[in-house]
Amino acid sequence: MIANIARRLGQALLVLLGVALAIFIMLRIIPGNAILTMMGEHADPVVIERMTAELGLNEPIPTQFLRYLHDAVTGDFGTSYSMHRSVRELMGAAFGNTLKLALAAAVFAWLLGIVSGIIAAVKKNGLLDRLFMGVSLFGVSMPVFMAAMLLQYVFAYQLHWVPISRVTDWRGFILPAIALGWNSAGSIARLTRSTLLEVLQEDYIDTARAKGRRQFGVLTRHALRNAMLPVLTMMAVQLSSMLSGAVICETIFSINGIGRLAVQAISGRDIPLLQGTILFSTALVILGNFVADSLYSVLDPRIRRGSEP
Repeated sequence: MIANIARRLGQALLVLLGVALAIFIMLRIIPGNAILTMMGEHADPVVIERMTAELGLNEPIPTQFLRYLHDAVTGDFGTSYSMHRSVRELMGAAFGNTLKLALAAAVFAWLLGIVSGIIAAVKKNGLLDRLFMGVSLFGVSMPVFMAAMLLQYVFAYQLHWVPISRVTDWRGFILPAIALGWNSAGSIARLTRSTLLEVLQEDYIDTARAKGRRQFGVLTRHALRNAMLPVLTMMAVQLSSMLSGAVICETIFSINGIGRLAVQAISGRDIPLLQGTILFSTALVILGNFVADSLYSVLDPRIRRGSEP
């Protein structure tokens, strides 16, 4: 187990290094000048040249990259060109809103998806099964931005039940959480239904029924325990994806989060801020996959035994 964890950590570090290198190179070979974008088109060329030298942007790319890696390892991601503040400070202030949004979306997706999947499996080929699977397919197919704007128009603009944008209290997270979690809820519902139906056909389920156990007991004590393993793995991966991929929701609902910071960095060609947000998001995705793999190994003894020499 320890060797397996060490191997995964090594792979995660290699992925982070590769992402850092790719982003670093791409941001420096695309046309345009970050200093000119920051200072405006009428800036003095002498000042632009001096600022470029002060920021080290005139040095060879390998030198810049090694210096950036050294600073990033110590937690220094540089200073934002457009906001003139530490990138680490900006991400620290924004992460709280991203975390709240992702957790709210995850709770919504998990509750709706698991309950819908269980009901659809129990009522296989019935009206409720077709209804829930139809709704889940609709959720999986609808883009996040479309769901967000539709929710905004109906519940905020027309009904005035919740704020249309900006988070001032807990009500401001309702629509963004639903928009962000709707797609995940559909995926969880479909996976829960398929895995539960597969488990219900196993021999030990027939044995439990032959012993006189009620349907509810068979479902909760035997079927769900095994059917939820792949679902839990998907849930862990989805949470990390929500933490790193809330760009659209944060932009549409004007939420000060990591995703919105990345959008502002792109529009302002803010290289340090964009590098920091991308690396942070990548680390969250890697962490989510690591937790999902570890969770699956802990919950399923067969995987642990298979990995042992």
